[in-house]
Formats: sequence, structure tokens, C-alpha cells
Amino acid sequence: MSSFEDTGGDTGGGPAPLPPLPEDWQRGMAIAAHPDDIEYGTASAVARWTAQGKSFSYLLATRGEAGIDGMHPEQAGTLREAEERAGARAVGVDVVEFLDHRDGVVEYGPALRRDIVRAIRRHQPEVIVSGAFTVRMIGGLTNQADHRVVGLAALDAARDAGNRWIFPELADEGLEPWGGVRLVCFAGTAEPTHGVDVTGDPLERGIASLAAHAEYTKGLGANGFEPRPFLTWAARTAGPALGVEAALLLDVHELLPQGPPPWV
Repeated sequence: MSSFEDTGGDTGGGPAPLPPLPEDWQRGMAIAAHPDDIEYGTASAVARWTAQGKSFSYLLATRGEAGIDGMHPEQAGTLREAEERAGARAVGVDVVEFLDHRDGVVEYGPALRRDIVRAIRRHQPEVIVSGAFTVRMIGGLTNQADHRVVGLAALDAARDAGNRWIFPELADEGLEPWGGVRLVCFAGTAEPTHGVDVTGDPLERGIASLAAHAEYTKGLGANGFEPRPFLTWAARTAGPALGVEAALLLDVHELLPQGPPPWV
């Protein structure tokens, strides 16, 4: 039986709730363009998973050095790296790595894919979570260029990691192919397929994770930015789609199908 089999019951003629993301795995990785990207919702799910004893790591394409208008990129990159590490610790993540691509102009291509493959082979995640790579996101918002590039590269790298003839030079670094990525999940998409229940403590820890980005977020909006009301609103808005109080919704791509092929 596929892990994606619809388990929704009779909803009285309305749409069935989205199925929960399978959690029969132990190692995960979040891949994002900038410090704070993971904290706008995904970190709450990470808090749930680390509380279950799962191992999770973060991979950031940039240090977000172009993200604070009144601060030189060298200073901003150092600050935002520290905030990201603090935010990760709030949800039980100790491994945070940066690829040092240039913030704002991350380029899709073999160099980025190779860097991500290197990390995937080293950490061997079964599940990868990233951000939407579509131009339009949930609510019709237009997605930022780095987000689109990194999300698509994460999806492609998840497959590349298992092919020894793509980036064979990584074998010289002692990194053998890893074909164990089962699911690649994208937050912020307009058409989610699955959800994660973050009601209660996971949401609270997710709020603490975003609050760690205080220097960055205080420059957002005319009246500043408060993590608690925003993340609470977003999670509770998503909750009904999963049939729970608060949720993170994801568009999930299955790389290792569970069960027979569809033509059998």
C-alpha cells in the first residue's frame, strides 16, 4: 500500500481533509535560501519531529547578507547566521550549514545542485523540506527569486544524490550515492497535498524559533513584526484542511513509491 493512499473518510459531501505527512522515517533535512525562511511555519513541524526523536539538519544556500537595508552585507551575514543557529536550537536542531552562495542572486545550475547533493549524501535524509519553487505561492503571493531557485534545486538534488554518475567527483570526497530520499516537501504552495499537525507545543517552539530572528524581523513592516500573531494565524488558517487546530501544509513529491507501480 502506498504511503499516499487516501485515508480520508466520509465528510458529508465536502472535501476530505488532507492526509497527514507519513512519519515513519528518522532523518530529515530542511533546505532554504535564507536564514528565517524555515522559521515561517516549517520550524513548527521540525519541532514536532525532533520531539519524536527524529534527527534533523538545516542547509542554507546563503547567509542572508543582503537582507537588512541599513546594514553592510558582511555584518548582516554574520548576524543572520547567529540568529539562524539560535532559531534552529529552539526546535531541537544542532546542525546548521551554509553554502555561501550570494544572497539575492542565487543561480540555478550544476554548482548549486552539487553543493546540495554533497550535503544530502553526507547527512542521508529520508525526508527533505524546502520552500515553494513556483512563481505564485499560497494566497497569490509572488515568490522571491532565490526561493524559487533553491526549492527546484533541492528537488533535483534529491534525485541526483542517488546517481553515482551525476557529480562523480563527490566520490573522491568519500561521498557515496544516497538514494534514500523518500519525500521532498514544499511549504507555502498554493496546492498542498499533505499536512503536519503543529497544534500546541510544536507551534510554540516554532514561534520561539522565528523570534530568534529579532534583528532581521524588526525591519519588516511599518510597525515592526511580531512572530506570535503571524504564525498563530497562519497555522490556524491551515488547520481545517488537515482537520486539526493548527497545521503546516505541504506539497509532497514521493521519490520512492511505496507499493506496486500504478500499472500493476
